[in-house]
Amino acid sequence: MQYRQLGNGPLQVSEISFGTWLTVAGGLGREAAIRCIHAALDHGITLFDTANQYGAGEAERVLGQALRGLPRDRYLIATKVYFPVGDEPDHGLSAQQIERQLDRSLERLGVDTIDLYQCHRYDTETPLQETLCALNGAVKSGKVRAIGFSEWTAEQIENASRITDECQYVAFSSSQPQYSMLWRRPEASVFGVCARHGVGNLAFSPLAHGVLTGKYAPGLPPPPGSRAASEEMNAFMETAGRHYRSDYLLAAVERLKPIAADLDLTMAQMALAWVLRRPEVSSAIIGASRPEQIADNVRAAGVKLPAEALQRMDEAVRDVTVWA
Repeated sequence: MQYRQLGNGPLQVSEISFGTWLTVAGGLGREAAIRCIHAALDHGITLFDTANQYGAGEAERVLGQALRGLPRDRYLIATKVYFPVGDEPDHGLSAQQIERQLDRSLERLGVDTIDLYQCHRYDTETPLQETLCALNGAVKSGKVRAIGFSEWTAEQIENASRITDECQYVAFSSSQPQYSMLWRRPEASVFGVCARHGVGNLAFSPLAHGVLTGKYAPGLPPPPGSRAASEEMNAFMETAGRHYRSDYLLAAVERLKPIAADLDLTMAQMALAWVLRRPEVSSAIIGASRPEQIADNVRAAGVKLPAEALQRMDEAVRDVTVWA
């Protein structure tokens, strides 16, 4: 495993991190989820990403159970706040909501401090300064070590950085955007503004909901046990009006297979190494339902893709890539 600094903040993270949305909220049983979390630790993964919303808090509980009793310096916990939890109507990033949900996350996780506390989305209903002041207070109280956000626009990041400087608040360490070979929107402006303000990126869906593993073939039904075969999970494979299982897109992904073979990499390893080629990306967040998937994915850490291969990859999927 290789490790990178997360922006200008205090955290150093593994290049591959483990997300609990697919593992827990996707219906994997508690014991199987814990096996995957322990496998991730065994392979050098240190950052575990979750959210209060996932499984109505169950993801945090399972992660906390899996990590309980282990040395606290062996892992980093990242969780999020914004969406309603279970049947609760309250959501957003008001000071009251942040304080309430932070304490609940700490209790479910069974820790005294959350390493990275992230705004799951941008709250248009709450003044940005109120949110930033509350996050600053969370760090100053010792309940949080670093703060971040997910899926904010470049303008929202710039505004937050300006207020942070003016008020001398704790600065954001991380951004969590969707980013993959098929979804390159962050390259347009988010990566640039993050670099200017010392914010590292944690890329989610780096395998494009599993499509870039090559497991789905054009014209064929999804294999049993895959995400696309799951009634609960396949709705998330529809993004920006483009179905990730369309024959047109899957035919493009098929063109990546000989490139991976030439590099002696699996499709997943090549896709993760592609994401990690960007210096703005600190870590790629994977999900897994089996420990052997983790063993495969972590081998992408430290891989440097040749320029010629990168060009072939761009050409293979150019017509099916979301750029902006």
